[in-house]
Amino acid sequence: MQQWQDGEYMVRNVFGGAAVKTYLCPGCMQAIRPGLAHVVAWPADDRGDLADRRHWHTGCWRARDRRAPGVERSRNAPRYG
Repeated sequence: MQQWQDGEYMVRNVFGGAAVKTYLCPGCMQAIRPGLAHVVAWPADDRGDLADRRHWHTGCWRARDRRAPGVERSRNAPRYG
């Protein structure tokens, strides 16, 4: 469990070999491509409901307190991952 400004989250690391789908990172609004290690997080009080799980680039998750979810990045912004 991790504590952030907006609450407590359960966090799981997804290693590259286990990442088989493409996800949209809510931190940078860029794709997390298959094979790329990343983080899955969901509210700790949520009992693990799949609908509330979000896949994040590891760097975006770590920058959560500096950059809120849903901040749209320009096409030329650096990608995290």
